[in-house]
Parts: sequence; C-alpha cells; structure tokens
Amino acid sequence: MTLPAEAQEDATFRAAYAAHFASLVQLANITTGGQPAAEDLVQDVFVDFYQRRATVTDPTAWLRRATVNRCTSWVRRRMVERRHARQEPATGGGPPLSADAVAVRAALARLRPRHRAAIFLRYYLDLSEAEIAAAMACRPGTVKSLLHRGLNVMKEHLDG
Repeated sequence: MTLPAEAQEDATFRAAYAAHFASLVQLANITTGGQPAAEDLVQDVFVDFYQRRATVTDPTAWLRRATVNRCTSWVRRRMVERRHARQEPATGGGPPLSADAVAVRAALARLRPRHRAAIFLRYYLDLSEAEIAAAMACRPGTVKSLLHRGLNVMKEHLDG
C-alpha cells in the first residue's frame, strides 16, 4: 500500500524525469563528448534524485547541478585515464556532420568542462545567469566570466 506522501514524491519524480531527461542528456553529451556516457551519467543522477526526492525542494536546479558535477568528475577521471593509458578517446558513430557543426564541436572540445557546461546551459537550454549559477554552484559573476572566456576560446578557434 502506497502512502499519499510517497505517491506524491513518485509523481514528482516521474514528472521531473519526463521533463528533464532529454535536456540533461544533451548537457552531459556536450560536456563528456559521448552519448553513451551522457546517458549513463544522467541515469545515475536520476537514481540519486529518486533516493533524495523527499528532501529536494527544487528538482530542476538539483538535477542540473548534479549533472554538471557528475560530468565534470567524469571528464577529469577520463583525462587522468588517458594520460596514463596514452590512448585517444573513442569516437562515436552517427550521421555525418556538416562542416560548421564539425567546427563548432571542435571549438567546444577545446574548452574546459566548466566553460563548455556554462555555454551549453546558456545558449542551448537558454538559462539565465542566475539559473546557470545555481546549476554550477557558483556566483553569477563567475558565470559571466566562464561564458566570456569560453566564447573567446571558441572564437579564436573558429576564426583561426
């Protein structure tokens, strides 16, 4: 027998999953550079969210922040693995990309994970600086700096 509070928490979880899973996978994909890893990381975030659903007051902000944190940790771990294994990262399959898309992805790949996440949150998910700050656990001024520096690196790469 399900208690009313548990039923409400489950409904909140299902609604958050339906509303945010796809965009969080896209955020994770941009940050990690791979769809399978992105799906796994976001699935893990939702497992954590399910376990904490009774205490989370703002599911959207919590999910974004948890995704950014988990992806940043994953990228750092991969960098250490590559440094020690001396291997090139695996490339994902899929339909061929246009020249512009390849150039933008190459420019994004040059960014640090936090810059990449900030740019994705701002220009793909169209979040405000305050929402990005909440998702990335930093101040709005830091978001401005991350966006500015990230866009400059991308511009240099795209112009050069």
